[in-house]
Order: sequence, then C-alpha cells, then structure tokens
Amino acid sequence: MLFKLAIRNMKRCARDYLVYLITITLISALLYAFNSLLFQNDLKKYWDTEDMMEMMVFLATILIMFITAWLISYMVRFMMAKRSKEFGTYLLLGMKKSAVSILYLLENILLGVIALFFGILLGTLLQQVLMAILFSLLNMTYRLHLYFHPGTFLMTAFCFSICYLLSLSRCRKKFRKMNIHDLMEAERKNEEIAEKHEPAKKLLLPLSILFLLFFWLIFGSLQSSGGVALFLIGLVLTIYLFYTGLSAYIICYIRKGGKFIYRGQNLFLMRQFSSKIRTMQFTLGTLTVLLTLALMGSSIALMFSTWQNTLLHHKFPFDILLYSPDPADTFEEEIEFLKNRVTPLDIIPYHIYTDGDNQVNTWMLTHLSAWGTMYQTPDGRPDMTEIEYFLENNNVYCPFDTYMGLSDYNRLRGMLGYEKITLESTEYAVQIKPRLEQEVQAIGDDLKICGISSAPSSSGEGARTEPLLLSLSGIYADPFSQDGHNGCDYLIIVPDETLSRMQPYHSELAIDIDGTAPPNLRNELNALRSENAGYTSPDDFFAQSFRGHGSDIMMNTSSVNEVKDNLLPALSYMMASLMIPLFYIGLVFLCVAVTVLSVQQLSDSASYRFRYDVLSKLGLKESELRGLIFKQLTAYYLCPALFSIIISGKLMLFAGNRFVTATGVPVSSGFFFLKSAVLFFGVYLIYFAVTYVSFQRNIRGRT
Repeated sequence: MLFKLAIRNMKRCARDYLVYLITITLISALLYAFNSLLFQNDLKKYWDTEDMMEMMVFLATILIMFITAWLISYMVRFMMAKRSKEFGTYLLLGMKKSAVSILYLLENILLGVIALFFGILLGTLLQQVLMAILFSLLNMTYRLHLYFHPGTFLMTAFCFSICYLLSLSRCRKKFRKMNIHDLMEAERKNEEIAEKHEPAKKLLLPLSILFLLFFWLIFGSLQSSGGVALFLIGLVLTIYLFYTGLSAYIICYIRKGGKFIYRGQNLFLMRQFSSKIRTMQFTLGTLTVLLTLALMGSSIALMFSTWQNTLLHHKFPFDILLYSPDPADTFEEEIEFLKNRVTPLDIIPYHIYTDGDNQVNTWMLTHLSAWGTMYQTPDGRPDMTEIEYFLENNNVYCPFDTYMGLSDYNRLRGMLGYEKITLESTEYAVQIKPRLEQEVQAIGDDLKICGISSAPSSSGEGARTEPLLLSLSGIYADPFSQDGHNGCDYLIIVPDETLSRMQPYHSELAIDIDGTAPPNLRNELNALRSENAGYTSPDDFFAQSFRGHGSDIMMNTSSVNEVKDNLLPALSYMMASLMIPLFYIGLVFLCVAVTVLSVQQLSDSASYRFRYDVLSKLGLKESELRGLIFKQLTAYYLCPALFSIIISGKLMLFAGNRFVTATGVPVSSGFFFLKSAVLFFGVYLIYFAVTYVSFQRNIRGRT
C-alpha cells in the first residue's frame, strides 16, 4: 500500500515539477558523459596529457556533485513545505511519523531512479557527441560506436546516490522534529512576509549600487591578491544584501503610494515581485552567484577556444625544430635517426648568435606592455640592476641578445613559404612575434646595432675594420617559432659579415618533412637526446638545456624538441581539458539556477490562479492577462540575470583585456563575454519559455 501511494505521489510530483525532473535528468546525463572520459577515453593511447583531462573532469564532477546536492536538497525541502498539509493529514488519519517519512523518501528515491535511468540513456548519446567534439578539436576522425563501461555507470550512480542520500537524510531529521501542528502551518508560515524595519533596510539598495559602481571603477587597479580577495568577499555580501534592499525599497514605495503603482497593473506586479524577493532573498543571492560563475566559466572556456582556433597553429610553423645549447652540435645522430622515421624534404642546421650585450632585452623589458614599469626607475630609465637579475634568474629572455644571419634567415623563410628579404650592409631587420608587432614599431629609434665596415684609417696606414651603426630596414612578424628557439620574442637579423664580430649562442636544426610525423616521434626524440646527453629523463634534459620562452607567460609552449604534428594535437587536447569541463560546469550551474527560478513560479501558480481569476472578473482581457504573466515572469527572471551580467561582465572584461594583451588573439576583449552571454540567454530563454507556457496552462485551470 505504501509503495503504491509513493508511486502515485511520485507521478504527481513529476508532473508538477517537470522542469526539475528534466534538469536532474540532464545533470545525470552530463555526469555520465563526462565520467566516461575517465573510463572510455579513446584518446588515452595517443598522448601523455590524458591525466590532465582526467584530473579536470574529476574536479568538475566533485563541484557538480556539490551543486547538485544543493539543488536536490533545496527541492526536497521546497516540496516538503508545499505538501506539509498533505503530510499533516496523513498523520491525522493515523499514519505513523516514520511511515510518512519513509513515504516521502521513497517518492524522491523513485524520482531519482527515473531521472538516473533516462539520464544514462541520454548520457550514452552525449558521450558520443562529446568524443566527436574532442576528436574534431584534434583534427581526427571519430567513428560513432556505443559502448557501455561498468565503471562509467557505477561512478555516475555513486555520485548521484551521494547527492540524494545527503539531501534526504536532512529531510528525515526534519520530519522527526515536526508534529501535526507544524505540518499544517508550515505552508502558511512559508508565505508570510515579515515587513519589519523596511525604511532602514531600503538603504541597503543604494549602498549596494554604490559598491557595484565602486567595483566597476577600481577592480582593474587592484594589485595585491589579498586586496582582490577582500574585494570579492565584499562583492558576494553585496549580492545578498542587494535583494533585501530591493524588496524593502519596493515595499516602502507601495506604502508611500507612489504614482507609478497606479498605472495599469503595476500595484499587482510590484506586490508580487517584492513578496517573492523577500521570501527568496537568500536563494536569489545564491542563484546570482551561480549565474555569475556560469558566465565566467563559459567566457574563460571561449578564451582558450579562440586562442586554439586562431593562434595555436602559429606556434609551430616548422615541421621539426631541435634545440641544442652546444654551439658545436651538428645534430648528426638526430638527423640519421629522423631519416629512418620520416622523409625529409629539407634539412637546415644553423646557429643563433649573440654579441654578449643585452640592449635589446633591456628595450623589450622597458617598452612592452607585458612588463609595464617593473624594470624602470622612477624617472623612467632602465633599472639595470633589476634587469640583469631578471635575465639571470628567469627563463623569459636569454641573458644576452640573440641574432641570426641573413642567409640562414632567408633559408628558413623559404622553408616556411615566406618571401625572402634583402638587407644592405648598413641595415638590420627585426623578426618579432605577431602579437608584439605594434608594440615594437619604435625599436629602431633606440637600438645601436653595430655592423662591420672597411674604412681607411686616419693615419693613412691602410685599411682596417671599424664598427658601423646599422639602421633598421624593417620589422617582420611572420610566425617563426620564437618561444626559445629562434629567439625569445625577437631576433635581430643582420648581414652575414656582421656575424664575424659575434659568437654562436646555441645550435638549431629545422627539418621540412613529406607527409605527417609518426605519433610518438617527439617522445622518441626526447628519450634519444636526453640519453645521449647523460640525463636520466627528458624533463631533466629540458630543464638544464633550454633557456628562455619569451613573454607568453599565459600560454607558454616552449619545447626543446618541436614536432608540429605531435605538439598541435597534444596542446589541443590540453586546451580541451580546460575548455570542456568549464563549459560543463557553466551549463550545470546555469540549469540549476534557472530550474529553481522556474519551479518557484510554477509551484505558486495554484495560488496565482485565484488572483488571476479575480483580475479576469474585474475586466482584464485574456491578452492582458497573458501580458501580465509575461511581465511578472520577466521581472523575476531578469533580476538575477542582469545582476550576474553586471558583475561577471566587469570581471571578464578585465580578464579578457589581459588575455588579449598576453596572447595576441585577434579579437576585442569583450568578445568572449558577449558570445558567452548570447549562449547564456539562449538556455535562459528556453527555460523561460517552458515556464511561461506551463504557467499559463496552470492559470487557465481557473473557474
């Protein structure tokens, strides 16, 4: 009998709270799809970076479990409050409190089992979509194949069960403490609005707005991490206090009899809106935080996606590029090894040179926006003490300036398909990363690059070699592998004869191959070269031999042995390890927030039915009632959405500006947030439309 009653009640809950059931099903489907990456990841066999994907998915799953547990706990308590009279009636009819508790727990367990069942079915399809997306990001072909792994199912069921058990255990404790009187009065207490100290509380609204303005004005100028942390704590508190102030302000305005309330149905709308905010002020604050995190997560994911789609392929223009700190290295063994593994079309060994000076490094550290004024004295001159310490102790720039001869430079440009350049004996050129091209336009005004010239001596004793200052011929920003190989950010290109006054700095080997490189070629090269150099691991060889990676601190892709066909998929996979979990978290947070908003409105539709029936009898037409419902839901939905956009917008515009500056992606700093907001409102509008249609259907049930 108890089981039949639980099934009947479960069906009614599934109908009344369909949005909640759909969201829980979707979350379980996403859990299943992403958990499959831990057990069914077909990409594990290709790269050593799969641990990062597993770690990110695991961390995301833990975070999703917390928010899912909060949603289930909220809905369980919410449905319990709404059905308190029903449970009180059961007790009056003679049911024991333990039986009522078991009945309610059984209903929710059945609801969870249904959501999990359909979620796994949907998750199986989503898993195929997820793998297809991953393979497409890596320019690989994925063939759809359904495969069930017990580990994926057990992991999903475990996570889902933990969320439900934690929520239902709290509910059972609450049942034990309640009596018939508490149950019969619970719904009415939930609807009561304690309007106390409203004039004082309404001051929280302007104070919150002032803090938000203050937040917009100074957040970007905060320097210390402690200051940023305190400011963000204050921002979270402001979010919660804002709703208290907004509700109190509307109530005071209604009491005062403001003119606006007598226009149309404004009094009805404002009263409903203020009462809903008052009863849900803490929940609305939490939902605003969730929506803010959802927008930020998707915006950050779009940052990585944009960098991957626009700039990643620029990082490795050469098919194979090897570095050696030994200027005498001829790469004979490596060349012989590679000839057995690939088909070389062109092989170019060459040197990077230095003149033992650091004037170019100094110019970069004092003129690039990435460094600001860190390496300048108060009067704007280079702080040589700080610069020399930085160059010696940080792997950003080489300790001395880096040069390349014109002939080597043109051979490499020819390998990459670029036009060759010409230099007079009195000229030099600058090869720079594309993202820094605009920042170095004035570099020729300050550099004093010395060449070699033959001029008669003043004593008339014949010819002798004297230094000659070279002039800047041009700046070239073609992708040229400048993360430590061909310089760090820059190379100074000089006529070959000028190299006679310099010494080789390190050796490089560039190879153009026919077709694609084998999947594990880079790992084989790492093992071969580290073993020959006497190191126990490739990581030790890399740490000891490679120096300098340039100013790309946010997206550093430096590597001793560059094999484009190996590194591009590996880095794409690494980017996917960050992007996909962030989209995953953002989507779940968004769905959870909008579900709570929808369920709150739909559950109140029964009480609104009487109010709208009264308005209909007072003369409101059907179209006016639909418009009134639309306005009521719009105000309710837009309040947390707009608030979250204001907060996340500032944070992401700041982060986007830093990201564009640091990476050089060819988009504006607001692109990421704007695109994320469009996706955000797409999902938001779907939930709004479903709620609007369901609300109207419930209201039409009036007599």
